[in-house]
Amino acid sequence: MAETRELTQQYERAAGRWRDKMRVLGYYDGYLGFLSSPGQRPEKEVDVIDMGAGTGAFAEAWVAVNGAPRSMTLVEPSGSMLARGVAALEARGVLPVAVEDGLGGPAVPKECDELLVAHVIEHFDDTSDALRQMRALMRPGGVLRLVVSKPHWCNAIIWFQWRHRTFRKDEIFELLRQANFEPEMEYTFPFGPPSRTSRGIVARAV
Repeated sequence: MAETRELTQQYERAAGRWRDKMRVLGYYDGYLGFLSSPGQRPEKEVDVIDMGAGTGAFAEAWVAVNGAPRSMTLVEPSGSMLARGVAALEARGVLPVAVEDGLGGPAVPKECDELLVAHVIEHFDDTSDALRQMRALMRPGGVLRLVVSKPHWCNAIIWFQWRHRTFRKDEIFELLRQANFEPEMEYTFPFGPPSRTSRGIVARAV
């Protein structure tokens, strides 16, 4: 990941207001809509990892839609963000495993049924390698629920703070296939900042 320590320090500084900001800007509601879209409910008890969980908005939305999973792991290098994510999940009756680390950390579980990844892969120097590492965490047939930045002038503004990448639909679908994922659907966020900055993708581990 590019400039990992500096990026983590940025998230540490932003942690106190991040959860409220996610709600004000509509990202939490956007995640609820994405996870509630037709055909997206898990068919069984599942083990879930939220990679780069931040304050846990994506994981919290998953629990709001689906109820408590068999296990929930939050992986986040910012300790301040992670603590807030754990608190959000505990308020919903879920005691998550907290891993203060990033992708490739030794404490990250190596088998999950669902992998949640929201605005994370944009920060890796080698997107293909990051997706392959994510695929290695998943059981065959597991589901990746990915939210990724798309080209839009709003992201040009956001870039000045976060130095993130954006991906065209055809580009990210091809990267997923190269990493042994099969894209199954694209979700279009219907309103607010998520509609301009983000696309949702569901892909299956093959």
